[in-house]
Amino acid sequence: MEIEYEYLIPPEEYLAAGVHIGTQVKTGDMREFIFKVRQDGLYILDIKKLDERIRACIKLLLRYEPSKILLVAARQYAHKPVQKLAEVIGARSMIDRFVPGTLTNPNIKEYTEPDIVFVNDPAIDKQAIAEATKIGIPVIALCDTNNTTADIDLVIPTNNKGRKALALIYWLIAREIKKARGEDFTYTVEDFEAEL
Repeated sequence: MEIEYEYLIPPEEYLAAGVHIGTQVKTGDMREFIFKVRQDGLYILDIKKLDERIRACIKLLLRYEPSKILLVAARQYAHKPVQKLAEVIGARSMIDRFVPGTLTNPNIKEYTEPDIVFVNDPAIDKQAIAEATKIGIPVIALCDTNNTTADIDLVIPTNNKGRKALALIYWLIAREIKKARGEDFTYTVEDFEAEL
């Protein structure tokens, strides 16, 4: 008898937020996370694999001092959810442009020394990944079907472009970290959602 997989939230909530909606491009790196391809050519991500990777992400982040976690997001719809996650768990965030040298050049004012970097989109946040890799710190990334995963230590397969998808993913990570720490969590997904 197969044991039923228990999701962090009901699968319908994942689907309603569109976390599974990929792009019309699929990289070889992301093949293992793709559930199927739709009639219109959109690749659909596997929400069970997403759920498993969110659990792994939470376990990993809990091993670090919150102030040593750096969240990076250049994509506009990721700004609010990334800042909110940073605020709720005590991490640091860097939105908009990632200044070259942030992790590698002690002579610039943006210089910081995190122990782990979490990026919203490897395609846009590649400078942060390159610098983290250069200095040997782990990288977590939200990866869509069109992303390559080189230099990423933990891939979270999800729609990393949609407002609702990003809000749900960052809200869920915040909720599970607070729960693991035994702390109250009173936020809604809407608190993490970027305005249109």
